[in-house]
Order: sequence, then structure tokens, then C-alpha cells
Amino acid sequence: MESISVFEIIKVGIGPSSSHTMGPWNAASAFIRIIKRERSIAEVKEVFLEFFGSLAKTGIGHGTDIAGMLGLNGEDFKTINTSKIDEKIEKIKTTQILNLGGEKEIPFIYGHHLVLNMQKSLDFHPNGMIFKAIFEDGTELIQDFYSVGGGFIASQEKNSIQKDCIRTLYPCHHGSDIARYCEKLGFNRISDLILINEESWRTQEETRKEALYIWQQIKECIYKGVNKEGILPGGLNVSRRAAGMNRKLLGEKIYKNKDEWFQQVVDAEENFTNINKWIACFALAVNEENAAFGRIITAPTNGASGVIPAVLMYSQAFTPFTSEDDIVRFLLVAGEIGTLFKKNATISAAMGGCQAEVGVSSAMAAAGLTEILGGSVGQVLMAAEIAMEHHLGLTCDPIKGLVQIPCIERNTMGAIKAITAANIALESDPSKAKVSLDEVIQTMWETALSMSDRFKETSEGGLAIAVNVPEC
Repeated sequence: MESISVFEIIKVGIGPSSSHTMGPWNAASAFIRIIKRERSIAEVKEVFLEFFGSLAKTGIGHGTDIAGMLGLNGEDFKTINTSKIDEKIEKIKTTQILNLGGEKEIPFIYGHHLVLNMQKSLDFHPNGMIFKAIFEDGTELIQDFYSVGGGFIASQEKNSIQKDCIRTLYPCHHGSDIARYCEKLGFNRISDLILINEESWRTQEETRKEALYIWQQIKECIYKGVNKEGILPGGLNVSRRAAGMNRKLLGEKIYKNKDEWFQQVVDAEENFTNINKWIACFALAVNEENAAFGRIITAPTNGASGVIPAVLMYSQAFTPFTSEDDIVRFLLVAGEIGTLFKKNATISAAMGGCQAEVGVSSAMAAAGLTEILGGSVGQVLMAAEIAMEHHLGLTCDPIKGLVQIPCIERNTMGAIKAITAANIALESDPSKAKVSLDEVIQTMWETALSMSDRFKETSEGGLAIAVNVPEC
């Protein structure tokens, strides 16, 4: 089984959906690389892109079409100026010209060269797409891709097209592996084990640097979210709420930047109600940014991107465990727990419902928090198990296919459950647990397989059809 770095699970992304935005964007970029490897961009006459299944059915609300066009246009979601996205898409549509790979302008008619096929699904995965390039000599290059959750992509021929297979020094594919290696090596902290394994990708210093970079991006995203008012795009007319909560919680306090704001949060009155509201505010801020095509931290997906930031911010604002070392340990453990779900179940809502997104992120956050609060190896794994256990069967049924209702509020619930799970685990004896983390992951996968497709991000069941929202 392939090892996965924690920074493939927790990484910089762009809203509103890792499966429906980042995945297709990554696939488009990968197709450009394939063209360059097989022929050249200069030889391409036309390109076609067809989305199937869940990508088609909820594509407009998730910006799947936008991601496909920008990826083919040579844009990078990690660096693109997100405020210019609408302008770039409008230019492609009005001029009917795509700058393929940023190198060659070719004709591109929306609805002809890019199609959302809502009547057909590809067998390999619900999130399927097919790219086709026609060269000047009439020959064709066709490639299928599948967005399998968290921005990861695959093809039928190759389960992962993004990287070579890496095996870590102490492969941890199950929770039992983590426990076994920690006992063997005499580690009381899971993060010590993960730090060693991450050396398969980078030095320990580089790992620490990446984790602290992620933390700064989290602070930046929350800060943006708590300072933006208005209506979220997409037609549901959902109002941003994080800014209003932030304003009420801080009262008349003034700040000029994110560091001053963070200090104001730290200095704010601490009681159960206020802390609870802050946690909700943090999660809302991130997911409102996500819904508005903002730059966020995918952890493990965009739809669940508010949980880990909210819980990590809670730990830094309202607990004594605020060192850089604590931040690094939190993210290493949270990311490693996410890899277990990806390997043994799924982190794709189209495959497993929202249990695969908010449920997994809550388990990740619970483990990370328990790690820095001084939990044992067993308690960390137990916290992850508790958090997931109480998300089992959670459906993915966003209204109008947008990552807004119930997604935004659902992240606040995932964060609170994570903190509760950590607190329960810290007061428990893991040796007396009746359910292990590995068992709950297997149960989650079995639940996903048994769940009706209507509740897997298809907009065909649950709230998606129960709430009648007129088209705008």
C-alpha cells in the first residue's frame, strides 16, 4: 500500500470543493503535462472536456467548469489571484479563445468544447471526466480522470498519476500500525513517529516549516473570513455570518492586521459560551471563504476545510499549548489520521457522503488536539474513533449543489465534536474501548458502500430536494 504524506491531506487549496474544483483543476493540469510529454502544445488544434456523474450534476455550483477551463488555461490554484477568476472566465467565454497551457490560443466554445453530461456516469468513480486533444494532423489524445477526494486524481490505467510510490521507514496504513511502531520505538507521542516517516519526502526542518506555513495560511484565511460581509455567490443568497459574530465578540476593540486581531481573540473574555461562539466563528469564516472561491486549507477536503482550522485556532487561543512545536505536532497527527481514512475508506463525499469529509476532518482534528493536550498514543487514536463514530452515515446533500447549506454550519458541528471527542478520550482508558479506530474506519467504508447514491453529492436526495429553491 502506498504511503501518503500528511501534506497531501492538509494542503493549500481553493474553494469551493476539493473533489469538484481542485480535482478537475489538477486533472486539467495533468492533461497539459501529458500533451507535452506525448507531443507538444503547439501541435494542438482543439481540446474537449466532458464531465460525468456527480461532477456534472453539481458542477455549476461547485465551479467544476471554471476549474476545468482555468486548469487548461495554465493557471495554478495555489498562486492565482482569486479576485480575478470571474474576469478570466468571462474572457474565455466572450472571446471563445483558450490559451492552452498558457502557450497557445485555440478556439474554445463553452457548451461545445466543455460539456456537463448529467445523464451518464463513468464506472470507475462517480467523479469522472474525459479530456480529448485533437492535433493539427487529425490524430487524437484521449485521457480519463477521476477526482477521488481531497483534490487527488486517478485514472483507470493508473490508480494515482500524480507521483511515484513512496514507502516510509515505518509504514502506517492502519491505526494498529501506529500503535505498534510507537510501542516498538518507545515513543509516547505519535507525532515523533510521523516526523520520522515524513523524512521520505523532506527533512524534519522542512516538515516543520511546511506545518508552520499551513498555520499562517489558516490564520490568514480565518482573518479574511471574519472581516468580510455580504452575500455568498451561487444564487442561494446566503449571508456571511462570521464577520458579525467576530464584531459582537470583540465589541469595540480595534485591530489593524491578523496578528493584532488574533491577540484580541486571545485576550477576549473566556467563558463556555464565548469560546463556543469563537469556535463556530472560526469554522464559519473558513467555509464562507471556501464558498466564495477563496484560498483555504484543504483538510482533508474543501467541504470540511473549516474543522481543523477551528480546532487548531481554539487550541492556540484558549489552551496553554501554544508553542510552534504544538502546532507542528497537531498538524502531523491530524494529517496522518486523514491518510488512514483515504487508504482504507474514502475522503470523497461522492463515494461516502459527508461522513467522508466532515466526519474524517473531525476525527483528524480530535486526534491532533488530543496529541498536544498530552494524550497517550491510545487516547489519540481513541479520540479519532469517537469523533468518526458520531458522524457515521452523514449524508452529502447540499442545496442546489453549493458548498453552503448545510456544509458551512456542518463544519462548526464537526469542530465541536472533535473537541468533545478529545476531552472524552483524555478522561478514558483506551484499553477498555469496545471499538477501535480501524474498526470504525472499516464501518465507515461499509456504510458508504450501503448508502444510496441519492445521498452522495448528487443533489438527488435529502435537503437538496426537500428544500425548494427557485433558480436565479
